[in-house]
Amino acid sequence: MSKLLNRLSHTLKNTDTMPVLFLGHGNPMNAIEENEFVQGFRQIARVIPKPQAILCVSAHWETRGTYVTAMEHPKTIHDFAGFPQELYDVEYPAPGSPELATETQQVIGKTKVEPTDGWGLDHGAWSVLKHLYPNADVPVVQMSLDYQQSPQYHFELASQLSPLRNKGVLIMGSGNMVHNLRLVAWDKMSEPGFGYDWALEARDKIKKRIQEGDMHSLIHYGQQGRAFQLAVPTPEHYLPLLYALALKDKNETISFFNDQTIAGSLAMTSVKIQK
Repeated sequence: MSKLLNRLSHTLKNTDTMPVLFLGHGNPMNAIEENEFVQGFRQIARVIPKPQAILCVSAHWETRGTYVTAMEHPKTIHDFAGFPQELYDVEYPAPGSPELATETQQVIGKTKVEPTDGWGLDHGAWSVLKHLYPNADVPVVQMSLDYQQSPQYHFELASQLSPLRNKGVLIMGSGNMVHNLRLVAWDKMSEPGFGYDWALEARDKIKKRIQEGDMHSLIHYGQQGRAFQLAVPTPEHYLPLLYALALKDKNETISFFNDQTIAGSLAMTSVKIQK
């Protein structure tokens, strides 16, 4: 155990408090396209400190129980279908961090966190990290979403990750605050800014409640009316936002970027939390 702790201390050194990000990842094609959203990802990487490691909570890894990737070399997972071969050819060979996986297990007391080598980096992680850190030179660990648990549970679990922010760890949620694939206007995919009235309403109300610090309403999103119900028909893309918001200190500021709707029923709005 002493050797492990020494290794952790050496690998994850104490730092100033790192920012927290929620990234609206949208269409996997953002990984290979040039647009305003990938430019926004690049710009954010330029204005925040470069992390020692990244802990990513992605909408695309749901499990029974909570897991962290604990391998040295996580594989790039192409967890989608029907896209051009160019997208399947993308690899993001960032190293893993068994040390960060272990420290994540240690800081969470709410539940048992299991290490695994049975996952890797899904597109919720690599499609955005490819633009933030194109050299794939920052170790990345993913933590899963326990699909059995409530939004309140996830918010409370996320708050326990706070000590990692002072170890040079960038905690990043990846999803979409408005995400209804059943109602996507596929013919409008190339028109950033197009949103159905309910999608614009939900996005604007979510932003307003974030700015007001109304976590109760954001956690109990299903009770906030029809627009919210359409915006979040299933929780997996919304929960990573709660992971980011749970980590905000009272003296930190919130800013929004990539604040656009696309295809009627998706919001790319992303969030930065920083002192």
